[in-house]
Amino acid sequence: MSGFARDKYIPLVDRDLGDRHYPMWLLINPKYPAVVNDIWGHVLDEIQDKVYRELHARIDTTNLYIRSVVSDCGIVPNTLNWWGNEVATEIKLFREIILEHQPKMLISFGAFPYEFVRRVFEIKPEKGPKYWGASILKDEFERSLKNFDVIQTNMIPLLRRVISGDKSIDAYDYFSSNDSHRYYQDVGTKIAEKIIQNKDSLDIWMK
Repeated sequence: MSGFARDKYIPLVDRDLGDRHYPMWLLINPKYPAVVNDIWGHVLDEIQDKVYRELHARIDTTNLYIRSVVSDCGIVPNTLNWWGNEVATEIKLFREIILEHQPKMLISFGAFPYEFVRRVFEIKPEKGPKYWGASILKDEFERSLKNFDVIQTNMIPLLRRVISGDKSIDAYDYFSSNDSHRYYQDVGTKIAEKIIQNKDSLDIWMK
């Protein structure tokens, strides 16, 4: 790592925070708002480090848009079939927001936010949140970056939870013990590479 300290602590959010015109959005499950600091903070460290080494520039995250994909923890579905009318309404609302603002990167954390975004874009077949285990999300992450296109909105799924040791759930089949830093480094570096490749198309730079 370079000498850069992590960006200032990002407070947990109720529904949304930041500027919808910012091209990079974070999408979270309202049950787990801590991912903004516990996962994104570490990934951002790696992104900033890679960007600075390559471009001698730094990303300004002051206006980073962070959104809880639904407004109420109580309507977060647990299965493929239990997606109630409230969630359908949230999907329609978010689809309208996406069409209006055209973000370049939708970075989601965990199973439910990723499946939610897939349904926003009407991607088939629909899956239940439990389908998206860590190894499958890993494959989706790799595929999303392989197909990255800055002229459209790109879905980039990250894990919700990365814990070293045998009790890891989301990361159990992704990494062995003591490899959480490797995960942050891997995904952060790969996201940074896409940012660097498309630096002139992303209005995210610190002046």
